[in-house]
This record gives sequence, C-alpha cells and structure tokens, in this order.
Amino acid sequence: SWNNLMAIAVTPSGASCGATVRGLDLSKSLAADEIDQVRKAWLTHHVLAFPDQKLDIDQLEAFCRQFGELSEDPFFNPLPARKYTAAVKREATDTIRIFAEGSHSDWSFLESPPIGTFLYGVDIPPVGGDTHFSNQQISFESLPDEAKIRLQGMKSIHSSAATYSAQGIYGDTSSHGAMDIRSPNEGGVLQHTHPLILEHPETGRLGIFGGGAYIIGLEGVAKSEALRTLAELNAWQSTEVFVHKQKWEKNMLVMWDNRSVVHKATGGYEGYRRELHRVTVY
Repeated sequence: SWNNLMAIAVTPSGASCGATVRGLDLSKSLAADEIDQVRKAWLTHHVLAFPDQKLDIDQLEAFCRQFGELSEDPFFNPLPARKYTAAVKREATDTIRIFAEGSHSDWSFLESPPIGTFLYGVDIPPVGGDTHFSNQQISFESLPDEAKIRLQGMKSIHSSAATYSAQGIYGDTSSHGAMDIRSPNEGGVLQHTHPLILEHPETGRLGIFGGGAYIIGLEGVAKSEALRTLAELNAWQSTEVFVHKQKWEKNMLVMWDNRSVVHKATGGYEGYRRELHRVTVY
C-alpha cells in the first residue's frame, strides 16, 4: 500500500478548482489510505479528473460507493437493468438545446441533495463539450463584506419547476433527443429551501450554494427583489476567474463536490456523438 501511496500524483488545473489524478487504478477497490488521499484532494480541489480508467458499470458504481451512498435519480431513467447509473448523451444528429447548460448544483431541489457527482467518458467528441465548474467558496470569499453579511442570512428556494415540470424546459419528453428523462408527472415538482451561503459540512468553509437553473426565489423576500438579487449573484458566480473548464477524454472519470461548485454543460460538438455515464452519491 505504501508503494501505491507514493504513486498518486495530483496535478492542480491552475484554475480556481480542478486537479488531475494519476497513479490509481479505479477498477479495483482502493485501500483506506488511498480513499483518504482522494477525499482530501477532492475537498481541496473540488473537481478531480482521472484519465485513462477502463471501467465497466459495476466498477464505476463500486468506485463511487467508496465516497457515499448511491441513490436513484429523481428525473433520469437509469441505463437498462441498472438502478444507479444513467447516460448523459447526445446523438450526432440531435439538434435540440444542450442538456444542463444553466449553472446548477445537482438536484439541489431535494431535501438532501447529492454531495458528489461522478461522470465517466464513454464516447467523447474531438471538439467542444467542456464542463464549466465554478468554485463557489472563492466566489463567496471574493464578495464585498457588506454582501457577505447580507447573503449569509438568506434562504434560497430551489425547485425543479423550471426544468423538469410539465411546463419546464425538459417537460416535453419527446424533445430530449437521446436523453432518457422521466415524464414530469412521475416526479412532480420537487422544491426545497437551503441556506444561500452553505457551510461545507466537512471543511467548514463558506460558499454560495446552487445556481440559477434551480433557484427560483429567496424566502421572505419580494419576488422582484429576489430575482434581481439572484440575477446579480448568478452573473457573479460565473465570473471567469472562478471557473475551471474541464476537457473530456474517453475513459476519463470526473468527480465533483456539489457542495462547493456549480457546473454547466457546453456545446460546440455538433455532428458528433457524446455519451457519459453518471452516478450521484449522497
């Protein structure tokens, strides 16, 4: 195990978050000290990329289980004969909007949202498709003191209404192209309130929690004022200096901390097929 320990190399991206991890074979269960090192790197860098990992779905789920509980997604159907792994995919011929192009923390409208999301590159186009991650701890720490104090008392209302309800942007399940999204009436509208500024449960560091795709208001604040505050905050959260643009490769696994970053998908790979396998942990 000591030999393995010496081999783990964590290379920071140079951006506000993100690091590449080499020297581990994720298809095998990790030793306790290796899990500790990965978790420490994860809490430090928020987004970890592991290139050149050959994983089948059982191995992917086994790796994810080392960091939390697996649970079924509220609005995705899993892959056939699976319970916890879903495909995020787009066929070369799809012309509909890019899935998940608004900043968000995954399923933040749940009472207990997933702590982490894991995506594995199955079919990766030669161009485009970067995932943008924005470090919300640095984003919060960079705010003026007056704004920090004002925002810390606020509770934000997270909802699936704008995205997964019958009237939401994914409400018409016939228009998703390759994405296997559940019919909206299966899950209904999920809504929950969370502190706008979250104290990270493992590090104690404060950060803005969640993004514009799921936050619909602020508790006890008039709608017009809340929307103005949220629009300003959303613009601030996506400031370039807070953003890491993750490039994808086939057989790359990326894991991120939903408690400290928001993320969004990007396009730029028209005419190419793209598929990733996704697991969330709680």
